[in-house]
Amino acid sequence: MAKRYLLQVVNYAIFMVLVGYFSSAPAYRHLAEDQAMVVLAFSHAGQHREPCREVSAEEMAKLPPNMRRPTECPRARSPVTVELLMDGKPLLSTVAKPPGLFDDGGVDIFLDTTVPAGEHQFSIRMNDSVRMKGYNYTHEQVAVLAPAQLLFIDFNTEQGFVFK
Repeated sequence: MAKRYLLQVVNYAIFMVLVGYFSSAPAYRHLAEDQAMVVLAFSHAGQHREPCREVSAEEMAKLPPNMRRPTECPRARSPVTVELLMDGKPLLSTVAKPPGLFDDGGVDIFLDTTVPAGEHQFSIRMNDSVRMKGYNYTHEQVAVLAPAQLLFIDFNTEQGFVFK
C-alpha cells in the first residue's frame, strides 16, 4: 500500500516538472528577428450587378400596398477583386464571389503573411463593380516595418484603404 502511494507521488512530481518546464521553455518565437507581419482584413459588399430602376405607377398599382417602392433593385452583388503588391510583387490576388442564395452577401478578405523588415512600397487596388473596368479603389503607400511589427490594412468606403 505504501509502495502505491510512493509511486503516485513520484508520477505526480514528474508530471509537475514536465508541465513547469514546457510552460516556460523552450522559448517560442512567432517571427524571426528580421521579420514583420502584414495583415489585410476587411468585409465588403460589392455593388449591385445591375442598376436600380424606377417603378412605374402602373407597376406599383399591381403590387400589394406593403410591396410598393419607387425603385426596384436586384439583389445580386458584384464579385470583389483585390490585389495587394509589395515592392511590385503580389502578396494577394483574389476574386471573391458574394455568398448567399442570391449572391447578395458581403465578402470577407483576409491575408496574414510575414515579410522582411525594412522599407517597402505597398500598392493595393480593388474593384467591386462588374459595371466598371479597372479598379475603383486604389492606394499606394511606403511603410517602414520594424522587426516584429504588425502592419494592419483595413478598408471602408468613406476613407478607402487605411494602413495602421
